[in-house]
Amino acid sequence: MALRAPPTTRHHFQIPRPNLSRFHHRLPNPPPPNLTYSAVPHSHFLRLSLRSYSISPICRCASVTSSDSFDSDSDQIPQQNKVAFLELLKKSSSFLPQVTIASTLLALVFPPSFTWFTNRYYAPALGFLMFAVGVNSSEKDFLEAFKRPEAIFAGYVGQFVVKPLLGYIFGIISVAMFGLPTSVGAGIMLVSCVSGAQLSNYATFLTDPQMAPLSIVMTSLSTATAVFVTPFLSLLLIGKRLPVDVKGMVSSILQIVVTPIVAGLLLNRFLPQVCNAIRPFLPPLSVLVTACCVGAPLAINIESVLSPFGLTMLLLVIAFHFTAFIAGYFLTGMAFHGAPDVKPLQRTLSYETGMQSSLLALALANRFFKDPLVGVPPAISTVMMSLMGFSLVMVWTKRKE
Repeated sequence: MALRAPPTTRHHFQIPRPNLSRFHHRLPNPPPPNLTYSAVPHSHFLRLSLRSYSISPICRCASVTSSDSFDSDSDQIPQQNKVAFLELLKKSSSFLPQVTIASTLLALVFPPSFTWFTNRYYAPALGFLMFAVGVNSSEKDFLEAFKRPEAIFAGYVGQFVVKPLLGYIFGIISVAMFGLPTSVGAGIMLVSCVSGAQLSNYATFLTDPQMAPLSIVMTSLSTATAVFVTPFLSLLLIGKRLPVDVKGMVSSILQIVVTPIVAGLLLNRFLPQVCNAIRPFLPPLSVLVTACCVGAPLAINIESVLSPFGLTMLLLVIAFHFTAFIAGYFLTGMAFHGAPDVKPLQRTLSYETGMQSSLLALALANRFFKDPLVGVPPAISTVMMSLMGFSLVMVWTKRKE
């Protein structure tokens, strides 16, 4: 007779699910680690079974956490590099004084490095600088600038009253005290008779961006009226009538100032995504263009600059610009001492008074004067005006910080 084993009674006990709430952000819907307890009374056999992958939720969580952290870090590295590169591009304008000095030294040591940058490139180069200002401005800024007629008038007086007076004084000093040729004195006076420089707008933009539209309005007004004012001042100070190509000057104003700024404003208004894409690249390109505008006149006129009286001319031109910068700064402080933004206004009018369109004076000298020495002071002025102006940009920017 076969013996049968007694029927086995299997009892199941469900072990409560542990609290895994602290792992839910890493393991969505984690499976419960079910423990099964089987009791066989007659064999006294205990069997514990623990379901597979739920055995160590802590280890799994640690693995997921380390993996996610690694992926996150690897994604952030390119993004951080991109941000750092864009910031470097935006801050490249702070190197403008150093680049200007380097271009001056390079023009003195190796003139062929800049002689290729002839007069035909000046208008497009300055137009590019004005385009950069337009991209970073809005039409509201210019409307606000016209609400300050007293400041515009003060800038006009600085450009066509204070500056020509200083030019006349230094022109007389160069001939009477230092014995320089009369043509050199005429060249210094000619520099003082031309309109404000477009580089003054860029210098103002780097120091006080909110004042850039006001600076542009001042320079545009002086450039437009230079058609009549420059010949009159030249006749009064130099004693020689300067014929001016009215159509050529109007065309120059449109090319260098009006058209690029309007293009930048329209691009900023209707295609802001494009502006955001190109804006980081404008500062380094502007630095490069400015360096060419500074080095080229010096390289082209290097023989006259290195002549026996070149050092005397250099010192006189430096003294002229230095006095103009100081006069513009302190006279503005006296006239607008009660204005809430008197300091930015002082810096703006200092640029407007101390920086002239020396390239225009150089073109007029080469075209309307037979003596080539008349063009030497404007060539030196182009370099020294830029060096002194952008050195002030560096000083005033650091003081503001």
